Amino acid sequence: MSLLSLPVATLGTPRIGPRRELKLALESYWAGKSSEQQLLEDAAGLRAANWARQKSIGVTVIPSNDFSLYDQVLDTSVMVGAIPEIYASKAESVSLKTYFAMARGSQCDDRDASCGHGPRGFGAPPQEMTKWFDTNYHYMVPEFRRGQTFRLCSRKPIEEYEEAKALGFQTRPVLIGPVTFLKLGKSPDPAFQPLSLLDELLPAYIEVLQELAKRGANWVQFDEPCLVLDLDERARQSLRHAYDRLAKEVPAIKILVASYFGDLGDNLNTALSLPVAGLHLDLVRAPQLLDQIIAGGRSDLVMSLGVVDGRNVWRSNLSSLRQRLEPAIAKLGKDRVQIAPSCSLLHVPVDVELETGLVSDVKSWLAFAVQKMRELAILARALAGDQNVAPALAQSECTATVRRTSPKIRDANVAVRMKAIDQTMRRRASPFARRAEIQSDRFGLPAFPTTTIGSFPQTTEVRNARAAHARGAISDEQYDRFLKEETARAVRWQEDIGLDVLVHGEFERNDMVQYFGEQLAGFAFTRSGWVQSYGSRCVRPPILFGDVVRSKPITVDWWRYAQSLTKKPMKAMLTGPVTILNWSFVRDDIPRSEACRQIALAIRDEVRDLENAGATMIQIDEAALREGLPLRRSEWTAYLDWAVDCFRICSSGVADQTQIHTHMCYSEFNDIIGAIAAMDADVISIETSRSKMELLDAFRNYEYPNQIGPGVYDIHSPRVPETGEMKELMALALTRLHDSQLWVNPDCGLKTRNWEEVRPALANMVAAARELRAAFDPPGR
Repeated sequence: MSLLSLPVATLGTPRIGPRRELKLALESYWAGKSSEQQLLEDAAGLRAANWARQKSIGVTVIPSNDFSLYDQVLDTSVMVGAIPEIYASKAESVSLKTYFAMARGSQCDDRDASCGHGPRGFGAPPQEMTKWFDTNYHYMVPEFRRGQTFRLCSRKPIEEYEEAKALGFQTRPVLIGPVTFLKLGKSPDPAFQPLSLLDELLPAYIEVLQELAKRGANWVQFDEPCLVLDLDERARQSLRHAYDRLAKEVPAIKILVASYFGDLGDNLNTALSLPVAGLHLDLVRAPQLLDQIIAGGRSDLVMSLGVVDGRNVWRSNLSSLRQRLEPAIAKLGKDRVQIAPSCSLLHVPVDVELETGLVSDVKSWLAFAVQKMRELAILARALAGDQNVAPALAQSECTATVRRTSPKIRDANVAVRMKAIDQTMRRRASPFARRAEIQSDRFGLPAFPTTTIGSFPQTTEVRNARAAHARGAISDEQYDRFLKEETARAVRWQEDIGLDVLVHGEFERNDMVQYFGEQLAGFAFTRSGWVQSYGSRCVRPPILFGDVVRSKPITVDWWRYAQSLTKKPMKAMLTGPVTILNWSFVRDDIPRSEACRQIALAIRDEVRDLENAGATMIQIDEAALREGLPLRRSEWTAYLDWAVDCFRICSSGVADQTQIHTHMCYSEFNDIIGAIAAMDADVISIETSRSKMELLDAFRNYEYPNQIGPGVYDIHSPRVPETGEMKELMALALTRLHDSQLWVNPDCGLKTRNWEEVRPALANMVAAARELRAAFDPPGR
């Protein structure tokens, strides 16, 4: 192989489409407005466009089976028949209805014989969902049990390979590796180790490989990001065993094992010893791996070098990359190297050229999926000695210099404020026990007080009004009046059903992070920069490019208006600094901790302005605190120290009688409970309904002293939970915590649901709390 044919690979691409075509197709199907056949045709069109786009740009190693109608881990569960009994049917294949029931839950009655939801004819909850490593993408958690068997129930990888081949694209199919798949799962039996199922699982994978080999596939990509985790010897042995068996059973196919999101560390020798033909490394997160694999890799091992950042949106300095890679490629050998993004491009938007509203210089600093693939194609040509790309290399280096020296990046006043942060800004005046007494006297709330997390449904009317206002079709005054009417209706309805602590509904907010970032200097925003979070849920992460400054109050006027409508406490709603950071594309020229403290100072100013305006309860959501946790335990302390510090900076400047709430999503708290306690929020609300309150074990074992709202209503599912179901969950909570600690609330905000689901669900939640009070009737209340 000559250097001129240096392969350019992608590990996966965005599947939502440049204009969120997948979201529209899914939601049309779920709403009954289009057929299953139409959905499948729309999906096929997106796949074909993805393959054609990559080939036209110059990608030579194109993936297949990186597309999913909901989630690639769920696809794997279905592929190998890891389907819990609650959803299982006797059919040889899994219907689309069952697939979406696993993803979203279901609600049906016992007359619906086609529901496919097993023994529970009245519906089924969705599978548990959590974050994919340290990203903002969610996956559906596989469920495993003792004695479980596996069989090939979905031929999706095979069918999509054939589909691509029929269109003229030779692809490299992508599979979640068997060890990562088992490690991502859980079992109702905490003593059961899913890795013990490896030998039962591998035949399903072998069958897929055999079928792919028959159809002409010569490479398959196995994603094993578990390689960047802290693995014990059993897990390492499982990896060696799995790939030894796969390689021996299907020698006709070459296997590339892909790791990403970090350093291999003490797993490097395991990765290099696997009997596979190729290995992908994330050289953005772990650049030191390049020298290590040059020194210790097998001479016949193809190395896929992940040199372009697949998780952030900044352009690469191609001249710098070329200088770094040329000597490495000379040592590895020209026929052993592919260049690629660090990970799947699932985590970035599709095409920056769709952005017409960005300031030109900021736009010039950005690269989305299409641009990143072009960068790789240019880099491959440069490494081959093609002088025609010299202008592109020079432009890349010039852009990096302009960005680094731009006056938009730094603000001297921010530097002064950062230096002035001291310990008094990090502490509440009194410990929680004293604050709790003061707040109890002030609010006089009943046992098991009820509230919601903040947002209410963003209906079609709300979205249409926002769009009309953005394009100038309605005036500022008209839009303001509309929002006030929506807010007033929401407040009246909350009073009618008897919620104890109200929220204003956040109808004026497009997104919990974007809304704040739009009013802070240092952020840029896109119109088409959508990224999949889960299923059809897409987000447009803000782009943090410079120092952060809050020039005026953001939420005070809306809180003041909402509180004027009721005598009940009205929570003020803010997004915390760690969540704003973790749900943004962040600058890469300063430490994340520094950027986060800048945001914390801005939120601190907002908290103090709210308190001065009369707010007595202020919720500072840190939904993403845990997802920023490093994947290696040795790095946790440093992250948690600055993350907790940032929360305390923004929340500690209030009086004892002001109650600080926070909210966290999908978090395994056991290992970080000390950091959660150190945040010292008066009330924390968390997701617990899908885990059946298991997450509360951390709070019981630690004897967490503050108050907790364990979610009793899974808002990520369209199901309407009954009162009895919520009472059962609270009864489980009472086995773990004291009654005086417990609040009653949904898992998360309700903006993605519709009122037809929300109204009965929250009414049932209030009824459950009242029945608990009547049954429990704790003394002294």
